[in-house]
Amino acid sequence: MVTADIKVDAAYRTDLREINELNFARFDANLEQRLACPETWMAQFGAKQEQRFSEFRAELSGRMERLAVEAAEGRTAHTRWMFVAWATLLIPIIGLWAR
Repeated sequence: MVTADIKVDAAYRTDLREINELNFARFDANLEQRLACPETWMAQFGAKQEQRFSEFRAELSGRMERLAVEAAEGRTAHTRWMFVAWATLLIPIIGLWAR
């Protein structure tokens, strides 16, 4: 009976060892997958950020071009009004001088 118990214990140990090895193999594979995920996630995050920055640069460039056009138009209108103001002041001065 003692030998039968030893055989049963040896069988349980063998089964337990196999189960532990399988569980460890699954755990190891899962761990490797989880450790690889942050690298993949970081790569995807970097790609998304690069795309967002390029879109932002394009939008900013378009806004800067529109701002430059508006500034040029504003200078033109301002200059025109300045000439009108100078002419308005110059006419009475010439009239007073001609007297």
